[in-house]
Amino acid sequence: MSRSFLVGKFLPAYTSKFGRLPKREMTSEGLSPERLKQRFSERGVSYVRRSREYLIMGQIGAILALGLTTGAFRVNLTGGEGVEYVMPDQEIVQMEEIMQTAQIEKPPPPPRPPVPVEVPNDEILEDIDLDLDVSLDLDEVLTDLPPPPAEPAQEEEEEEIFLIVEKAPEIVGGLQELYKYVTYPDIARKAGIEGVVVVQIVVQPDGTPANPTVIRGVHELLDKEAVQGVMKLSYKPGMQRSRPVPVYMSIPVRFQLN
Repeated sequence: MSRSFLVGKFLPAYTSKFGRLPKREMTSEGLSPERLKQRFSERGVSYVRRSREYLIMGQIGAILALGLTTGAFRVNLTGGEGVEYVMPDQEIVQMEEIMQTAQIEKPPPPPRPPVPVEVPNDEILEDIDLDLDVSLDLDEVLTDLPPPPAEPAQEEEEEEIFLIVEKAPEIVGGLQELYKYVTYPDIARKAGIEGVVVVQIVVQPDGTPANPTVIRGVHELLDKEAVQGVMKLSYKPGMQRSRPVPVYMSIPVRFQLN
């Protein structure tokens, strides 16, 4: 069956110009209806036969594939002796039922007997005459009483020592008066020892020094000489509220080689 490309729905715009071609009817010249029926019957038989052959071939292929797969798993590829897997012996655990027992409480131990203690002055009072017939007169005035205990003597309070006062203590004659009482030790001079020794004292209200302490020392010889010189000086006491009070005072003593 043939059809022009200018006819029908392929080119609808040209159908009015060229016109529609007449359809060709299918004819089977030379074949009778019986012959056509026989051919269709043969084709049907051939189709059924080929379908059976395809089914048989598919089944045979599936069987061959299954056999090859099973044989591949059974083939020993190592070429040696087969590996034997030995399963270890499993430990058998036996479950035993434990019977619950009642705990027996032990009674507490008996208390220890007391240790006998010796009583001092254990005297027998059988031979002593005791006068237990004593009467007490509540209206009687008691005259023979022991004297009351004496009160302890109060300790004298230590006087407060001031650090800062309204008027600080002074050295009588000034600091240069100190060097009249201080001598440079010969041993320290020959050894080349020099420096400043600071001595702290307490200037009492009467102007006398007390409690000397070296708060910065240089050498034992120089420290001792500085303390001796400071204690030989006279001082004016410190004043607080117009009265003399004890005050701390620090005095530097310089030892210098010429």
